[in-house]
Amino acid sequence: MGIVLGVLGALSGAGVVLWAFLTFGPGLPDHTELAQYEPPIITRIHAGDGSLLTEYARERRIFVPVDQIPRKVKRAFMAAEDKNFYGHFGIDPMSIARAMVRNIQNLGQRFHGASTITQQVARNFLLTNDYSYERKIKEAILALRIEKAFSKDRILELYLNEIYLGSRSYGVGAAALTYFDKALEDLTVAEAAYLAALPKGPANYHPIHDHDAAVGRRNWVLAQMRKNGYIDDDTWAAAVAEPLVPDFEEEERVFRADYFEESVRRRIAERYGSDALYEGGLSVRTTLEPRLQAIAERALRDGLVAYDRRHGWRGPITRIRLGRDWAERLDAAAGPLAMPGWRSALVMELRDDGAVVGFADGSFGWVPFETMGWARKWLPDQRFGYPPEDVSEVLAAGDVVPVEALDDRAGEPIDDFFDEAGAALGDTPVYGLRQIPDIQGAIVALDPHTGRVLALVGGFSYQRSQYNRAIQADRQPGSAFKPFVYAAALEEGFTPSSLIRDAPFVKDQGPGQGKWKPRNYSRKFFGPTTLRRGLEKSRNLMTVRLADHIGMDKVIDLAARFGLSSDMQPTLSFALGAGEVKLIDLTAAYGVFVNGGRKIAPVLVDRIQDRYGRTVYKTDSRACPDCDQDQWTGQAPPVLPDDRAEILDPRHAYQMVSMLKGVVDRGSGRRIRSLGFPLAGKTGTSNEAVDTWFVGFAPDLAVGVFVGFDRPRTLGPGEQGATAAAPIFKQFMAEALGDQPAIPFRRPPGIVLVQVDAETGLPAPGQTRGTIMEAFIPGTEPQPGDRGVLDGSGELVRSDIGEGTDGIY
Repeated sequence: MGIVLGVLGALSGAGVVLWAFLTFGPGLPDHTELAQYEPPIITRIHAGDGSLLTEYARERRIFVPVDQIPRKVKRAFMAAEDKNFYGHFGIDPMSIARAMVRNIQNLGQRFHGASTITQQVARNFLLTNDYSYERKIKEAILALRIEKAFSKDRILELYLNEIYLGSRSYGVGAAALTYFDKALEDLTVAEAAYLAALPKGPANYHPIHDHDAAVGRRNWVLAQMRKNGYIDDDTWAAAVAEPLVPDFEEEERVFRADYFEESVRRRIAERYGSDALYEGGLSVRTTLEPRLQAIAERALRDGLVAYDRRHGWRGPITRIRLGRDWAERLDAAAGPLAMPGWRSALVMELRDDGAVVGFADGSFGWVPFETMGWARKWLPDQRFGYPPEDVSEVLAAGDVVPVEALDDRAGEPIDDFFDEAGAALGDTPVYGLRQIPDIQGAIVALDPHTGRVLALVGGFSYQRSQYNRAIQADRQPGSAFKPFVYAAALEEGFTPSSLIRDAPFVKDQGPGQGKWKPRNYSRKFFGPTTLRRGLEKSRNLMTVRLADHIGMDKVIDLAARFGLSSDMQPTLSFALGAGEVKLIDLTAAYGVFVNGGRKIAPVLVDRIQDRYGRTVYKTDSRACPDCDQDQWTGQAPPVLPDDRAEILDPRHAYQMVSMLKGVVDRGSGRRIRSLGFPLAGKTGTSNEAVDTWFVGFAPDLAVGVFVGFDRPRTLGPGEQGATAAAPIFKQFMAEALGDQPAIPFRRPPGIVLVQVDAETGLPAPGQTRGTIMEAFIPGTEPQPGDRGVLDGSGELVRSDIGEGTDGIY
């Protein structure tokens, strides 16, 4: 009888299985899709030195091949989820039987499914997460099919890389970084066990918010590892005793390059699409140099703050009502200040010698009146009033203002002031009053030989404005465009010692347009002056007279070769920088001078690799068959072809470098001279000081700075490129080059250096004062008595400089 019942039971079970396969099998997803499965993984953006800049992902996942996953991690997950993984055929009958008993005992509650790792793969990849017996049957059928189609290792690989482990982390590789900031191979047994505890419910076992529950679940996993022989008693005891101390990756990174990163993100999305960017697992090696980027961020912020302080106090960020809940309201009102060390403070009380301020954390500080001397009243057109004579002229109780701790000031007592608990304040930290700049700007640093962008900052704060003024803004370069007029003149046969008359210039603009009468910044005229001196002193009249003589078509042609003529018109005002350019393009154009006349284009990305490590894009596509040698055996270094187009004669390029170095040594850029490095460059100021620039270079570094308001308006009386932009350039170069040896500018063949009088440009051998070394192409050196002056008629006329030209015309 027992045998008959057994047979009948077996037949009934087989019938149930057959019914399940016939009922649910035909409509199931195709499990063979897993063979082509490529999980969405993180795209990582790296700086030029390999350090991680940022990541882009919809699911934060780092795919790790199964043979690279440490044994302790695999065993931890098998102990927690499926101890018989390598022994069953996709489902575990004994586990199912135990689960059925528990479900009958706990009828009406959420049932236990006893899913194997293979079943979880089937569910995670091919099914939904609803809790029903129907889904469990489908899960089991798919598990059986998956086991026949794939190896155990492949199934485990899919599972460990797909599973969600909380805190936006998918897969064990990403979870190890998220929770412990470690690679998988660096995890301890206890840390591996904690990760294996998470599939049960990541939200229930947060290592900080649910610490005790997390430790309990981790220790349960360790007990299972011990029970199954994966770890010995000593290892178990040490792991259980190990504290659970997470090391979360900081959301707020110490180093930021937001404008640069966003520019790279846009380029990748445009080239490969959003899916590749957020799911494709690309590895992007950018050109960014972190050290230079940090210097650029600091120099731009400091320069904009310095300009802003020169033009007075515009008032508090906002005002709030004082009361018992002032700290909460301050916290709600305070926005991003974007300056390291700055804090939002609430003015609590005014004193004769300063102000008491409070912070959102309930602490207090003291702002001495002596730190407010710069806070003169702001007036229209960036003008300002007299220095304040009383605290009340600057602040009022209820003002929310930025402040910065003064590290060189000791804490000072505040008498007769009581906090909410009624305790008198003792020595209180001292702060200085600050102001968020209204002015904006940008800085770009690039390698002039390759165009690789080494640093890029597009504004004072990315958190406050995402508009990238380095690569998106078209602004008038003013005098920063003049070097391209002078370079065109050199191509037309002029030399640095050629004479141009600095005198009034009038141009009829056509019917109904009136006459155009440009003038020098100084409103003075200086007569016949050398080409070099005209550039060094940024003489407008000499520049337009020169452009008129050689023709604006030639200036536009040269600007086009340099990548600057997108909107240029053949009118003389464009010779003075009336056109619009982007900072990044103007900086690259200056780089052409110092690299010997070779065309470069700004690049932000060196190389892109796909998820398999294959290079799918690289900026430098030159062939180098000798670059893949296995070892160094004394052979000559590889020689790479120089495929950059020559767009300017190297000799003319060097003459421009020499003249632009004179701008720094003796001209409008002389604020830079004190650094002691070979530097060259040019200031730029548009009409009414709306746009201000300094663009220049060292032998191996080109840097451009722009300062201006987003809604164009004057920077105020006395402001120009030399005051607003040049100090930022100077600070950047001082830090960037400070620990490097001074390298002279490289002189190409075909140039002779002749000692000439700095005023006349004539050879002055033996003269001890007032001379410079001028660069000439052999045979073009000037000779006394045989010189012409480009005068107002546009013709070269005979004149001797030095006779009656010292006065002002």
